[in-house]
Amino acid sequence: MKKSIVITAAFLITFTSFGQKKKDLINQVAKLKIQVSQMQAKLAEIEKAKEVNLEDELQNFSYAFGVSVGNNLKTVGFDSLSYISLSTALEDVMKGKEKISLKEAKNKVQTTITELQEKKAKENSAEGEQFLVENGKRSEVITTDSGLQYEILSEGDGAIAIATDKVKVHYTGMLIDGKVFDSSVERGKPETFGVTQVIKGWQEALQLMPIGSKWKVFIPQDLAYGQRGGGGGVIPPYSALVFEMELLEIVKK
Repeated sequence: MKKSIVITAAFLITFTSFGQKKKDLINQVAKLKIQVSQMQAKLAEIEKAKEVNLEDELQNFSYAFGVSVGNNLKTVGFDSLSYISLSTALEDVMKGKEKISLKEAKNKVQTTITELQEKKAKENSAEGEQFLVENGKRSEVITTDSGLQYEILSEGDGAIAIATDKVKVHYTGMLIDGKVFDSSVERGKPETFGVTQVIKGWQEALQLMPIGSKWKVFIPQDLAYGQRGGGGGVIPPYSALVFEMELLEIVKK
């Protein structure tokens, strides 16, 4: 009898313990659900805070300022930032609590930009050289002593311009990846300029092609814009260029 009572008591204790654990587990799950709900609400607030109301003057200015800075950074070669650090720095400056001095900040910015541009310039130069080496292997491409390359798309039979002439030309200018950076063809209006008023690669090509010719010209970086680049940042430093050029006429003086 005593043994039966002991077994029954042990069973009741075990059952009670199990019931308590189950109750505790249910309570923990309920707490977790509340926490998840709170986190979702906070995330929704954060997402809502990211929305920009351009009707608000301060938000409009702030967004415009960001667009301006962002475009400047893209021009010098950046494609990403630590946006949290950027916004923190802006807020710190406004509160007078910046962690580094303005002088230190300017030095860091200048050094980083210089390093990035030098790295990109070396990459551009190497890519251009390799492109021209491979391009020069094509049988239809002619390479001059200067390194200029050209492919005759259609041959004209007119006169050939000299250095003192003005010419009318239709053209499309591209980077070696095919990205168009300028085109009189797209504008629907040919351009007129002096033979010596353009980059060296163009000067050489214009004094080789007869009027009526259309060539595809491949210009090494040292005969193009070299280390300074061009087009307001559209043409990176040390970029080899490709032009489709049609020499329409020598302009009468």
